[in-house]
Amino acid sequence: QVQLVESGGGLVQPGGSLRLSCAASGSTIGFYTTEWYRQAPGKERERVAGITPGKSTKYADSVKGRFTISRDNAKNTVYLQMNNLKPEDTAVYYCSAQTPGRYWGQGTQVTVSS
Repeated sequence: QVQLVESGGGLVQPGGSLRLSCAASGSTIGFYTTEWYRQAPGKERERVAGITPGKSTKYADSVKGRFTISRDNAKNTVYLQMNNLKPEDTAVYYCSAQTPGRYWGQGTQVTVSS
């Protein structure tokens, strides 16, 4: 069983940056594909980025070139570096690990506003 805890959200102005962290416990996160999702008010949850055990990465078209997903195996943590943030990036961001079951963190709020 994997426990995931996100952190790093907050309020940032358009064009700013944030780095989200997803700290795992109970298992080694590097064994699994880990993904960041987000959900804005009134919208469906969407996948933003993912990283495989081999560190292959994928991104949603809406964040390509602005967001970077990475993993620190020593810290058992996955990160999402978000640059050039836009108001449409405002959402609750969730970390998810795909094991034989899917595990989710509690989410962290990101608000992009002037």
